[in-house]
Amino acid sequence: MLFTADRIHDGKGWLPENTIIETDDNGTILSVYQSENREGVTVLEGLLAPGFVNVHCHLELSHMKGVVPKHTGLIGFLKQIPALRNSFSDEQKRTARKAAYEELYVNGTVAVGDIANTSDALDVRALGKMHIHTFTEALGFNPAPERMYGYAQQAFEAYNGQEGNGKMLRQSMVPHAPYSVSQPFFSLIDQHQPESIISIHNQECCAENEFYISKDGMVRDLLSGMGIDDSFFVPSGKTSLQTYLEWISPTHPVIFIHNTFTTKEDIDTARRLMPQTFWCLCPNANLYIENTLPDVPLFIKEGLNICVGTDSLASNHQLSILSELTTLKKNFSELDWEILLTWATLNGARALQMQHVIGSIEVGKQPGLVQIRGLGSDVPTIKRII
Repeated sequence: MLFTADRIHDGKGWLPENTIIETDDNGTILSVYQSENREGVTVLEGLLAPGFVNVHCHLELSHMKGVVPKHTGLIGFLKQIPALRNSFSDEQKRTARKAAYEELYVNGTVAVGDIANTSDALDVRALGKMHIHTFTEALGFNPAPERMYGYAQQAFEAYNGQEGNGKMLRQSMVPHAPYSVSQPFFSLIDQHQPESIISIHNQECCAENEFYISKDGMVRDLLSGMGIDDSFFVPSGKTSLQTYLEWISPTHPVIFIHNTFTTKEDIDTARRLMPQTFWCLCPNANLYIENTLPDVPLFIKEGLNICVGTDSLASNHQLSILSELTTLKKNFSELDWEILLTWATLNGARALQMQHVIGSIEVGKQPGLVQIRGLGSDVPTIKRII
């Protein structure tokens, strides 16, 4: 099959005019060349790009769409999730997960970094349309986390035992967030798989930093409301990131999620301690929950490896990476579409260590192809080609 378009982004940048992409029936890129000959070539209006990589999603929360109101702030949001997530039948949850999975697929997603506290998402992983790295999330803010570690281990083993069904299915155990995982628990997670990818909700609200600096603020209220005794915790006088990165071995690639209140000093700490880092932006979820955005210009100035996610339908209106890019462009007009598309494709693939198969239009890869029309408008459209 032969394809061309008004513009083609290969995951790294714009390709020259009159570029032709040749694929086989399975979507493997056979050749990329320039020609004005259109015989047998499918000519697409708009933009052609590799399939998107959603680095951060929570498929198991898909049944909670619209349940938590907007702009509660993170602490208000977190107080409602545990109380409401199980007030649905198993069938309602299954139906919502399947619909969310199909939404991701239709919106051009080829790979997902999916957060799982349970083994519920085994059913959608088995559908075999997308590559998935499942981050089995551990929670337990206490000095003796062995029992909670056992729960996380059970979830990890459930995903670890699942066959790939033609797609990459991977998993790693990860900490949920600095305010929900104690230092001893960080150590157990760190030792679980010394070189596994770690994903962590990072500095999503200012209260997280406040808790680590002075042990004051709304995080204490959250823990107290959940009946958690934090008397063992001694504040470091530093931000959360500057504290917990000392508890993670540099052998781990780390994906920092949200980063709404991350500063240059935090970035400097990450650069010093962790050689492999990615910074995942979920702007629509940030606006839904905290009604604020990370300092994206700072991240660009610092040369960070940026990728993109949607978070869950509990904190978003849709699971569309194109919508996330549109929000970033709307709020940071200086961003160029060339770099935004790289964040959503090759950088995402690199973050999930899948760049040998997806993320860029290169011979031998199967990146998927998506057609985007109306790029730059308030409501661009996307169509999956392969």
